Amino acid sequence: MKHLMSPLDFTAEELDRLFDLANDIEKNPGKYAHACDGRILATCFYEPSTRTRLSFESAMIRLGGQVMGFADASSSSATKGESVSDTIRIISCYADICAMRHPKEGAPMVAAEKSGIPVINAGDGGHQHPTQTLTDLLTIRSLKGRLGNFTIGLCGDLKFGRTVHSLINALTRYEGIRFIFISPEELRVPDYITDALKEKGIPYEEVIRLETVMPRLDLLYMTRVQRERFFNEEDYVRLKDFYILNADKMMLAKKDMLVLHPLPRVNEISVEVDDDPRAAYFRQALYGVYVRMALILTLLEIQLP
Repeated sequence: MKHLMSPLDFTAEELDRLFDLANDIEKNPGKYAHACDGRILATCFYEPSTRTRLSFESAMIRLGGQVMGFADASSSSATKGESVSDTIRIISCYADICAMRHPKEGAPMVAAEKSGIPVINAGDGGHQHPTQTLTDLLTIRSLKGRLGNFTIGLCGDLKFGRTVHSLINALTRYEGIRFIFISPEELRVPDYITDALKEKGIPYEEVIRLETVMPRLDLLYMTRVQRERFFNEEDYVRLKDFYILNADKMMLAKKDMLVLHPLPRVNEISVEVDDDPRAAYFRQALYGVYVRMALILTLLEIQLP
């Protein structure tokens, strides 16, 4: 039985097969409409989510399966003191596969060790968000035609952003990747990530001003400054509007640059950018459904004739 805790749980070859399956689902949705008939997905979300939870639910419903679960810890037995280990043992009796989000790093891993069904890490604290990374990789591969040989700028909250950490780790397996980290000093990417890049000989830069590097980027990955990761409101208010991508800044970019964002956005991307053909974040959300459909089929080992 296979789980998904990190994007690195799949080899590059396994990811290619997963993305090929996701692209086939995109082109032939009817072929997969009953692939999960009689199967149940449990969504165990101990902290709020809109896109990730609904994306998982949409994926399972589009495959013909059903969904059960909870959208907040307050509506689960966690309020009574039940452990994650006990919860997943119970869920294993009710469902065929589980997607879990938890504010504590490593909680989905603990669940996977005790689970009788495949567990998908749907985000654990500031640590990992592997299905968002799979979404990002599928989006890049589908719209750019390759995973490698490009310069990617990651902008905003690079300290607490689990989507950023997961994406950087995943991209290090591909050739010709150049990273530019764009953030204020307080939100720089953690040292353990830059240390790993140095060890692997992967080039990166750290800058503060977005405008100075826009012309060099093939991809721009924007993130919001996350209020829920800050210890005090004052720091959040000071940094929340540090970067705002607008039409003027887009004029500095390449004609084929893509703008990605894991969403939700607050105001770090102006709505005037939405109509720019280089804005790919809503297409990115749709690719998230396709890749989660492919992931569910893969972990349940469902193969269509």
